[in-house]
Amino acid sequence: KAPKKREGKMSALDAAAQVLANANEPMNAKEMIEAMASKGYWTTPGGKTPHATLYAAILREITAKGKEARFAKTERGKFSRA
Repeated sequence: KAPKKREGKMSALDAAAQVLANANEPMNAKEMIEAMASKGYWTTPGGKTPHATLYAAILREITAKGKEARFAKTERGKFSRA
């Protein structure tokens, strides 16, 4: 069962996928968090290390979905849109 989405709010993973879709080069998690905040897609609800949380979530999606994942790891710490 899919988690219930908040009305009008993007998840961090959805926002990261959107940022990478518009990026010309691979980005690390910290760059994605900054871009997501500047474009108004997503902001941290007060966490101290949102980049570490995003990094782990992206890796989980890649591991769980394999070729169906929205992300691809290009080099150490960098991701692009699959």
